[in-house]
Amino acid sequence: MNLIDYKDVNVYQESQLVLQNVNVQIGEGEFVYLTGKVGTGKSSFLKTLYGELPVQEGEAQVMGYDMTSLRRRHLPDLRKKLGIIFQDFQLLTDRTVDANLRFVLKATGWKNKVEINQRISDVLELVGMATKGYKMPSELSGGEQQRIVIARAILNRPQLILADEPTGNLDAETSRQIVELLRQICKAGSTVLMITHNLNLIEEFPGRQLLCENHQLTDVTLKEPEGADTTEEID
Repeated sequence: MNLIDYKDVNVYQESQLVLQNVNVQIGEGEFVYLTGKVGTGKSSFLKTLYGELPVQEGEAQVMGYDMTSLRRRHLPDLRKKLGIIFQDFQLLTDRTVDANLRFVLKATGWKNKVEINQRISDVLELVGMATKGYKMPSELSGGEQQRIVIARAILNRPQLILADEPTGNLDAETSRQIVELLRQICKAGSTVLMITHNLNLIEEFPGRQLLCENHQLTDVTLKEPEGADTTEEID
């Protein structure tokens, strides 16, 4: 099943055409990189997926929602099924990690305190931050904050995770850890679409790659040549 299905979509920022004739399908359980230079439309494309930018031309389906006719009052229903990871974290700085996560759960309809506490405990454990719930965001390193952002994104067990440069402000080793974490989440069942400029990460963690360039979105995933031996030697 395709969670994202775009046919002949034009993406605009205000009146400026950013991407033309976008044709892309992304299925359940895929890990996909979205690459391209600054200003080529990566973030704009991402914004159409969660309704921040309207789709005015073409056919666009996201998790069964028609993005060309989706009314603003239905956006919260779509976004409950999405996890969004921002480069600049966007954590609430006036409250603890625990309170940040609690705020999101309550805002998305969770009411049972026991279930809320258990879900917060579960996601913090998953991202390796089980002992950090009492901390304020300012007390955490950049990598730790990004782990909390990932925890926040997976609170509602989303089918689709959109990550906008999640390693952009992190050092190389922390970036590797974040990508490893996202790939673990993908293996557990979520589709992940990740914007990155870091080609080293793609080499180390190969995956499907979409490229934004010259107003086009192209699948540039390297295919194994026919007859290539893809087996790995085991020591």
